[in-house]
Amino acid sequence: MTLLNIKYRRILASVLTLAMISCSNPWDDREDNGDENLSITLSEALTNRAETSEFGKLLVETGYDKILATSKTYTVFAPTNTAMSQVSTDILDDPEALKQFVGNHIALTTYSSVRSEDETQIKMYSNKYLLFKGSTTIDDAAIVTADHYAANGVFHVIDKPLTLKMNIWQYINSRAGSSAMSDYLLSLKQFSIYQADSIAKVLSVERGAGYLSDSLTNSYLKNVYNLNNEKNSYTLFLMEDAGYNSEVDKMKPYLIKPSNDPDIDSTAIYSKYFTVRDMAFGKKYELDELPATLTSKYGVEFSVDKTQIVGQPIHLSNGIVYIMKKVDVLLTKRLLPTKIEGEKNFSHFNGSSNAIYYRERKDQFGVYNDVLVLNPGVPNFMLNYTAKELYSTTYNVYWRAINEQTNVFSQSIRFAGKYEIINNTVTVSDIIGNIAPTAVQVRFREEVLVGQITLGKARNIDLISLIGANNSTNGNNSLTLDYLKLVPVLK
Repeated sequence: MTLLNIKYRRILASVLTLAMISCSNPWDDREDNGDENLSITLSEALTNRAETSEFGKLLVETGYDKILATSKTYTVFAPTNTAMSQVSTDILDDPEALKQFVGNHIALTTYSSVRSEDETQIKMYSNKYLLFKGSTTIDDAAIVTADHYAANGVFHVIDKPLTLKMNIWQYINSRAGSSAMSDYLLSLKQFSIYQADSIAKVLSVERGAGYLSDSLTNSYLKNVYNLNNEKNSYTLFLMEDAGYNSEVDKMKPYLIKPSNDPDIDSTAIYSKYFTVRDMAFGKKYELDELPATLTSKYGVEFSVDKTQIVGQPIHLSNGIVYIMKKVDVLLTKRLLPTKIEGEKNFSHFNGSSNAIYYRERKDQFGVYNDVLVLNPGVPNFMLNYTAKELYSTTYNVYWRAINEQTNVFSQSIRFAGKYEIINNTVTVSDIIGNIAPTAVQVRFREEVLVGQITLGKARNIDLISLIGANNSTNGNNSLTLDYLKLVPVLK
């Protein structure tokens, strides 16, 4: 593009709208601004500039001057000499720490202060991500002057050094031995909550140290949020010991899990997990942004009591931590119902799949999906389901089952833990409970309480069978289900 064309475009833009000129990118106009820095590299420009000369010296000392002399383009956030006087000697005297520190001020590619986004998350050479807000701030440093261009990029002068912050997972590690909740989170590198966690840990060992880091080898980071991830931002409520232990104790009656190893208290381990999994959120909430109520990834809702926050929020490289005296979560909010959708059966017994119809329907409550077994021609046709992570308590069992036939028919439910299929014969064991045959009234669309089951231990239920009537008369042996709902009863 020639200089004449650039000028012509500017004239045309000014005719169309003055606002368009105000939104132009200074990087596109750098040829015409008369800046003598355009003939030298970023490293040279920063070293030659009086107010950033100290940072320029560190570029040379760490070898970043050679990086900033290449043909690629960069953005540098350069602290003033006054700001550099704030840097700890622990950093300045440690070559590795110093290199990380300097790299935390440099990003590959150019970031002007004039851009369409109000905020941009930038990956620095330190592998940390910093938030660049227009021409105002980078992380917690204010921009003194913006958009100084050199031959291979742009630099902004800032009033504070961008000292590396720990991320949330590093902060949790720093609390080891002084925080019961932190100790538990770290222990999940050794203890697997789910079988898939054990498999992942084996895979990590097989593929070598560092494979997916803690995100694969720690059950919390794998299943809840990877608080070791620098790219995303999170909020964590880290409870002090008394409040944390109180919440864990509330869960213990509902997470009774016998262990074959006398040295392992499985009830305590799972009570802790089901407590802490609701304390992390996939968004950074500043103090003035904290809503009155938060809902966790697992649907658990609790009120945010700011009076329980201890000290100031802890700002970290990938989010924020609030130290809490306690986070009081009501059991009615913690122990959520388990809903099993009728159309999501994993198998069927005693008949042909040709009798099964998966439907999308609509009634006064809205659109729903359900399953219908029509004219199976056999007695005791079964649709089979599973339920995961049930608590050690009594459950009220509800169903919504829409009978669009002209006659009433009955269906029952069996809850079992194990089954085998040998020579086409199904053998069921570990019977947990049964719901007796219950009439499905014609065109009744409300939820119906059909019975109860009681679990002596927290567990999965691998075989929940919706069973048709024990006769082969079509019309009387139908099955239908919108959903089952298992509602835990508080002890």
